[in-house]
Amino acid sequence: MRFKLRQMEVFRAVMLTGSMNGAAKLLFVSQPAISRLIAHTELSLGLQLFERDKGKLTPTPEAHRLFQEVGPLFEEALRIDELARDLAERPEGALTLCSSPSLALNFVPPVIAQYLELYPNVRLKYHTTLLADMAHELLGRKAELAISVLPIDHPNLVVEPLATGEMVCILPQGHPLASQPTVGLAELARCRLILYSRNIPFGQLVAAAFQRANVSWTSAVDIVRAELACALVRVGAGVAIVDQFSVGEQGWPGVVTRPLRESIPLSLSLVRSRFERPGRQVQRFMRLIKEHARAGPAR
Repeated sequence: MRFKLRQMEVFRAVMLTGSMNGAAKLLFVSQPAISRLIAHTELSLGLQLFERDKGKLTPTPEAHRLFQEVGPLFEEALRIDELARDLAERPEGALTLCSSPSLALNFVPPVIAQYLELYPNVRLKYHTTLLADMAHELLGRKAELAISVLPIDHPNLVVEPLATGEMVCILPQGHPLASQPTVGLAELARCRLILYSRNIPFGQLVAAAFQRANVSWTSAVDIVRAELACALVRVGAGVAIVDQFSVGEQGWPGVVTRPLRESIPLSLSLVRSRFERPGRQVQRFMRLIKEHARAGPAR
């Protein structure tokens, strides 16, 4: 193999940082060592990877093409390295989870805390991902289990219903509509609206609800994550519609949550790859999050 893993690592570091010196700092080696290895790599591959002009590096088209392939391969090598270390250091193993971003604010953290209390020797890796990327995360083995706040349909995924919920209205404390037990879409349309962008699933849900209610509306601020809406509502920038799981039972300081009169239902799901048999740790976490869903406000 002419392009060795160490060469890939150094090449990737140079591409990421834009300089030999930056790559040296990233990898904790000397700058001359990086320069020598890059020169050797170009010689062994028979490719010029960088154009050099007065100390400035400019990647060639071949370097850009190579970088597109090296990135995913190097990430997979790191994943395998982490797995090997986990097998040696943690006999209980590891668990890799992902979820919709709004579920990371209130819904999933208590389950993670309970899981770590019960299984302290398990290494848990958790990140958020968008619905559009969830299948890639699971089928690419970047996650073993996903918790989605919206329906997902893919032939290679196993999708198990977890809970249902609703979109809700959030208002600044003291807002005239905050005195009402419920809020209608027509009332919200007369306010300054902070809404999910229409090019994401949450935004499409909300837009469809306004259309069904035959209510015209205009968004003042487009957002893609619930915590942005909550932060803006708290300072009085407007009112918003978010999913109930993002505000949770406790809500946000300075923010009032009210049900919508026009229901916008949500359906949470547990999602995993059809090609992977769920391991012991996945099964344990699934059991805990199902108990949490049954005990919580979701129906």
